[in-house]
Amino acid sequence: MSEHPTRRDLMKPLQLLGLAFGSALFAGIVTLVSMGFFQSRFDGQSQQALIVAAVVAGVTFIVVLVVLALLLLAVDPAQVTKTVDRPVLLPDEDDTDDDAPDAAASGNGQGR
Repeated sequence: MSEHPTRRDLMKPLQLLGLAFGSALFAGIVTLVSMGFFQSRFDGQSQQALIVAAVVAGVTFIVVLVVLALLLLAVDPAQVTKTVDRPVLLPDEDDTDDDAPDAAASGNGQGR
């Protein structure tokens, strides 16, 4: 039997901070490139591009952290120690409705 990660292993705080930092870094670099920071510009435009990129990176970092924290609140604390061995959004095998074909077959003769 293979080792499956637990939900606690999937929700490590350092990894979540790393994801938020990576997103902020990406947003800051995209802002710098779009504002022409790496091109020759007038004096002061480079400084303004740095300030705007820092603000965008900071806002992105905070928004990603808040969104991830809200998504983690959706996890049931009783399920934190359970292993994840299948896709989470798929329904359980026990929830399938086996009576559906029988109900459809018996309903065909009622309309006549």
